[in-house]
Amino acid sequence: MGCAPSIHVSQSGVIYCRDSDESNSPHQTTTISQGAATLHGLFVKSDAADSIPAVLAYQSRQQPPPCSGPRRREPRAPRCCGIEAETQTGSASLKQASATEVQIGPMRLTQDPIQVLLIFAKEDNQSDGFWWACDRAGYGCNIARTPESALECFLEKHQEIIVIDHRNSRYFDAEDICRSIRATKPSEHTVILAVVPRTSADQEENSVLPLLNAGFDRQFMENSSITACYNELIQIEHGEVRSQFKLRACNAVFTALEHCQEAIEITSEDRVIQYVNPAFEQMMGYQKGELIGKELTELPKSDKNRADLSDTINACIKKGKEWQGVYYARRKSGDSIQQHVKITPVIGQGGKIRHFVSLKRLRYTNESNKQLCKSHRDENYSGDNSQSESHSFKCKNRRKDSVDVKSITSQSSDAPSLQTRRYSSMARIHSMTIEAPITKVINIINAAQENSPITVAEALDRVLEILRTTELYSPQLGTKDEDPHTSDLVGGLMTDGLRRLSGNEYVFSKNMNLSHSHLSVPNTINDVPPCIAQLLDNEESWDFNIFELEAVTNKRPLVYLGLKVFGRFGVPEFLNCSEATLRAWLQVMEANYHSSNAYHNSTHAADVLHATAFFLGKERVKGSLGHLDEVAALIAATIHDVDHPGRTNSFLCNAGSELAVLYNDTAVLESHHTALAFQLTAKDSKCNIFKNIDRNHYRTLRQAIIDMVLATEMTKHFEHVNKFVNSINKPMASEETSSHSEGSDCECTASMKNFPDNQTLIKRMMIKCADVANPCRPLELCIEWAGRISEEYFAQTDEEKRQGLPVVMPVFDRNTCSIPKSQISFIDYFITDMFDAWDAFAHLPVLMQHLANNYKHWKMLDELKCKSLRLPSENNN
Repeated sequence: MGCAPSIHVSQSGVIYCRDSDESNSPHQTTTISQGAATLHGLFVKSDAADSIPAVLAYQSRQQPPPCSGPRRREPRAPRCCGIEAETQTGSASLKQASATEVQIGPMRLTQDPIQVLLIFAKEDNQSDGFWWACDRAGYGCNIARTPESALECFLEKHQEIIVIDHRNSRYFDAEDICRSIRATKPSEHTVILAVVPRTSADQEENSVLPLLNAGFDRQFMENSSITACYNELIQIEHGEVRSQFKLRACNAVFTALEHCQEAIEITSEDRVIQYVNPAFEQMMGYQKGELIGKELTELPKSDKNRADLSDTINACIKKGKEWQGVYYARRKSGDSIQQHVKITPVIGQGGKIRHFVSLKRLRYTNESNKQLCKSHRDENYSGDNSQSESHSFKCKNRRKDSVDVKSITSQSSDAPSLQTRRYSSMARIHSMTIEAPITKVINIINAAQENSPITVAEALDRVLEILRTTELYSPQLGTKDEDPHTSDLVGGLMTDGLRRLSGNEYVFSKNMNLSHSHLSVPNTINDVPPCIAQLLDNEESWDFNIFELEAVTNKRPLVYLGLKVFGRFGVPEFLNCSEATLRAWLQVMEANYHSSNAYHNSTHAADVLHATAFFLGKERVKGSLGHLDEVAALIAATIHDVDHPGRTNSFLCNAGSELAVLYNDTAVLESHHTALAFQLTAKDSKCNIFKNIDRNHYRTLRQAIIDMVLATEMTKHFEHVNKFVNSINKPMASEETSSHSEGSDCECTASMKNFPDNQTLIKRMMIKCADVANPCRPLELCIEWAGRISEEYFAQTDEEKRQGLPVVMPVFDRNTCSIPKSQISFIDYFITDMFDAWDAFAHLPVLMQHLANNYKHWKMLDELKCKSLRLPSENNN
């Protein structure tokens, strides 16, 4: 040959010989020698074959010639590692067999090139045929010679296809090898092929049942043709292997179901339970073994469902339609729980329904359900199940985006719909304390848009547009067909001035100087005169006439009413202050109310104090609040409008007043009332009612007072009402509906004391209602208050025109204003919903009756085109 051959001896004693001058030839020949036996090209049947390494790897092998005769192959020296070395096919073939994308439902999977394990004790044409078939198909291939090496190789590589030589039992038992592999977990998704001897034409073909019983999937009649082997492997790939690959992906789906917080139940078309996830087990109290294989009809049913509900559900889902609604289920313990259920039919082969998937979530209906859901959450994750939930209600008359509280506080058949709470799967979202609640809501809606129909997605876009605004609770008034009385009234009460103005365009009036240098502490008054004491005997009645008290006290009713009310509620004892200190404090507060104001004077403060005391006497209010809350409410009512200038926040902001500048145009008057009240209290020890209480009690009391006074600011009116409805009215309505009022009010009110946030909402609502309770007073008092507030607004409009300021409420022009229309707008927009909610909590039939009567009065005057407080005939009288 021209050059001597190169000889290499392996550690195992196998000699690899390659002609050196043919090293670059595509047809090089390697001879392997050991002892007396020589192997040239293919392995020959000799005793030397038994000492060949158990797993051989052939690398970079050449394609066989196209002829069908005997083929020679030229392997490179194998890389031996103990008993096994890995096989890689030619690089050209692998490049063709890149990863394949497979679709299963909505999942897109990537399948790597197929791996094949050939288990042949001796190499022959058949094993060679499968080898070259793998090379052509681009499959990775390993060859094992013994059962032990075959099992070891499979456990390492997890091949998708295994070919076992079943033609001769001389070297190993093919069925035993198959059983050993099938006993391993990875073999669940492996296809095992048995190579069986070819039968003669006159010989009957053997049954495949023994092979199937041993664990084989297919049999291959002996055929060394590469094409025949290739076709067999390709069919297996596109058949069983591809199917098994898709089944492996189901493990990810089941893993998701196992960790899902919603309860999932899958049944057959005959409603036989086939799967339940851990969340379902926990919700229902069963173990999987107690449920799987049972028909749904075998499980206990709750008698709280409608008799025809099951028929309705079956009629819907058997048509292939999704059903969702409220369903009562019975737990293993026997308790009935209310669930929100969605049942989705799954269409299978032939267009028939093959499965039903049920998704179940708990609904809050009673205390037992709350405890169940709480324990369910605690065992899975820590979350904040906020009661502040967003609901949409029908708009009422002209009111845009306002809350129809009647629809949620009435004890109607729709009450169960009010019981819905956030599902437990949302609790993890709400436990993210860094995000603001509105951000969480927007994120949830964004996620819901992704798989929503276009009409729903467009509607959600509009929802997001609204949510991203700053005034989430303020109703939006139209610009054309709105009643000007409503627009002006709402605009004047719910804005802090016209923010479109720039700079110090307007200067605060000299007449509006808010200096308090003239204030001094009056002397302590003597015992209450008999005429005043006689009037105060009726102060616990809602019909108490505050104007009579105003007359007999020379427009200073606050001190006298305050002494009576504070004494009745034990305020001096709680504050540990003397009656003299309390009297001095009341005198200082009243002295700082402006008697020149038509409406915001000490009579109004006394009226609000009276209403607050009346509300505190109602059983449910009394049971929901502690003594500190009562004291804070009475003090807040007393000081809530101290030093009120008789002008609105909008006026002060537009005029660039010192107070507006001080408080940055935000809650100007309300901030001033509380700050001044505490300043005056601390200024003189003689009137400091807080001087003897514990520092911690003082801080708690002070915070409660400030919070209540700030709640009287009208810009957040709808926010306070909405929160009260969602957090107080709806849970109580749900409890009353589910218990049919068996527990009376005691359980509801007792639970309120355990939730400070709910107590805060109650106190806010109470002082808000007390502050604007005029339309709920007896008609004569209502008329008087309407006249006074109108006069104060008239005076503001007059001054705005004199100073050239923007007229905040143009409709309140004393020459053109219709007082009945303004009252109707005020009642429609602010009063009705708020008092409906407050009545649903505190039970106030007297107030609601007065409100209805007064509304009729204003409606009658409006229909008669009267602009005054009374009919002309009444005015003449």
